[in-house]
Amino acid sequence: MHLLHHQVQDKPVEKFQPEVNNLSEAQDEHIAKGLESMVAHSETNHDVSHGIHMHGKNVFEVPWIHKMIPGIEKLAANYHIGNFVVVRESGERIFESMPIYARIGMHLLFYGSAREAILHYGSVEHLLQAQSVKQGIIYNSADSVNSIPSFVKIYSLDLSELLEPDLTKYNSFNEFFSRKLKPDARPVENLENPRGICSAADSRLTVYPTVNLACNFWIKGDEFTIPILLQVPVDSPTAIEFDGSSLAIFRLAPADYHRFHSPIDGVVGDFTNVPGQYYTVNPQAVNEPKFDVFTANVRSILYLTHAATGKRVAFVAIGALLVGSIVWTKGAEKGTEVKRGEELGYFAYGGSTVIALFPKGVVEFDQDLVKNSEEPIETLVKVGSSLGTTPSA
Repeated sequence: MHLLHHQVQDKPVEKFQPEVNNLSEAQDEHIAKGLESMVAHSETNHDVSHGIHMHGKNVFEVPWIHKMIPGIEKLAANYHIGNFVVVRESGERIFESMPIYARIGMHLLFYGSAREAILHYGSVEHLLQAQSVKQGIIYNSADSVNSIPSFVKIYSLDLSELLEPDLTKYNSFNEFFSRKLKPDARPVENLENPRGICSAADSRLTVYPTVNLACNFWIKGDEFTIPILLQVPVDSPTAIEFDGSSLAIFRLAPADYHRFHSPIDGVVGDFTNVPGQYYTVNPQAVNEPKFDVFTANVRSILYLTHAATGKRVAFVAIGALLVGSIVWTKGAEKGTEVKRGEELGYFAYGGSTVIALFPKGVVEFDQDLVKNSEEPIETLVKVGSSLGTTPSA
């Protein structure tokens, strides 16, 4: 209960404070070796709660992590290591624990020697990239299926909604991670309204009518602009087209269904891949001043033409720490019509984010989502739940 009580109402997102809640007893090398060990551990030990999915409560069950990272048990005991989110249907605020690997990655980036060599890596960024690639390889292996049962258990996943509920039918952990749902598992709200817009993912959602508001309330990095996010020149037609856009930020946690879907009725256009880093997309990283997550990370940008307005919507799939890859399915079929709620693609292993950019006049967000985002606190949503509507001309 102590962990739940800490800063429940006034600070939904726990702030990093180097003087009180960092890993001050551990050197960068300790922390880097700890992350390497957690990833390596996942190859041979199939209880995910004792590896990369170790949460605060599990730290006390795993003696080797205490030796690797001095002070990790004190951090787990004194801070909730996670964030509060709002359950949309009830308005209840619940605490979601953060996997320890994400907390380790953030510590290295915020307080470590980010631009200096660490262990046998050129920098912290190289370390995170190497471990992300390694984790993807491990979870693509046939032996990784043995990690699926403990993953289901630790996150209390509902197997009844899966298209294939038999865990023995999956050929790898990554295949289960990108699992499909039954066709009726995520109905689209307000389907009869041709101007309706829906959630693109099972996720924690924030929405902002303008990028300025997003930067005031949520995204604190100093390089978040639409041209940088879309990797286009500031004077390009695309930058002008999306100037003044509204944006919806869908953050997926490891336990989530990791396929993403179209928020609009429209037509599939081009997509562009942008290389980048593998930073964690946890709110504590997004809220860190002068730290640019969304515009630094690897991402893939798909453009959809909105049926109701004829305007393009930019759908940005962003990779993150320990993510394997971004895969387009129907999103790769240029010229194809897509309906709200239809699948566009999926993420391989890791917590990830989608940002949808809506040009002026395309969306008016639902007020409950706007209110929560201004607090700011994320709202739990499912694929197909209402995001807003297109205003009448």
